[in-house]
Amino acid sequence: MSKYITLLLGCTAEVYYVLFFNKILTHFFSAKNTEESKMANGQQITKLNVSTSKDEEEILGAQGYQFINVNLNQGAGGNQVLLWYKKERGNRPVTRIQFSFKDNMKSGLADAGYELVNKDLNAGVRGNHIFLWYFYGSTEFDIPIVNLQLTADAKEEPALLQDGWERLGCDLNRNAGGNFIYLWVKREKLSYICEITASVDFDSDKHLFELGYTRVDEDTNRGVRGNNIFLWYRCTTDKHKALTALNISTSLQEEAKLQAEGFKKLSVNLNKGTSGKDVYAWHKKEGRESQIQAMLLLINSKAWNEYQKAGINFVEKNLNDGNNGWKIYLAYK
Repeated sequence: MSKYITLLLGCTAEVYYVLFFNKILTHFFSAKNTEESKMANGQQITKLNVSTSKDEEEILGAQGYQFINVNLNQGAGGNQVLLWYKKERGNRPVTRIQFSFKDNMKSGLADAGYELVNKDLNAGVRGNHIFLWYFYGSTEFDIPIVNLQLTADAKEEPALLQDGWERLGCDLNRNAGGNFIYLWVKREKLSYICEITASVDFDSDKHLFELGYTRVDEDTNRGVRGNNIFLWYRCTTDKHKALTALNISTSLQEEAKLQAEGFKKLSVNLNKGTSGKDVYAWHKKEGRESQIQAMLLLINSKAWNEYQKAGINFVEKNLNDGNNGWKIYLAYK
């Protein structure tokens, strides 16, 4: 009898051991994938649209679109402009979203295969004619978008950035007055910035889009005569390819210091064509203590303090240093 009891106890102990071991494994893999599972908190976005009237709202609602309850003309008057989206199983996911606010920003997008939503986001108000474009990409740099959010207050922004959201570059009230309104995207998987570049005109747009770059839709020469300068970035899901730091130089002394610290300089002067100082962006991949997930150009003075209070990397070098253009600062996480 004692032999059977011993055997039974041995089996019971073995079962408990297996259950305990499985629980540890489950916890380990669950913790490992927490960030990515947080990203994939919805189906993929498959279509985008915009309404500028009540009639259009009714039509899009009847077609199965959902809207984000933020007026893209908030604070500026004009039409109520709403952003709409669809999540459809089995359809291609949207992987990149861009905006155009100059006519010569459009050709590169169209030639690269972006879909145009032909509705002015500044309908009924003064300001730039802003149009939304979206893309179904299949490069290694295209990561499906699963959620969208809009902000109309700088105080809302740092928390979203820290929660894995990516802010797109264009103020959707650009030159219309009113609130600074930005579209944010959340991707299916945690992503990192692996490369940055800059352009001095629109001739290279098609090529850069085809290479998987996203354009930061804000001119670093905003408010001053000069070249139309834009920063660009590419995303990856491989953290080992991620950039680890960004910086800005406005003098030869700063260039020498950053070079000694292992930074690499972009060749484009972000002040090109103006009377201001030579301004360059720098990046590096050395060190693995932190990987950059997002970078932003901050033009809203209220945002500068909010980002710094939240502990987000804020480079205190004005990209329009030495001229009368808008004060623009680089931030990244």
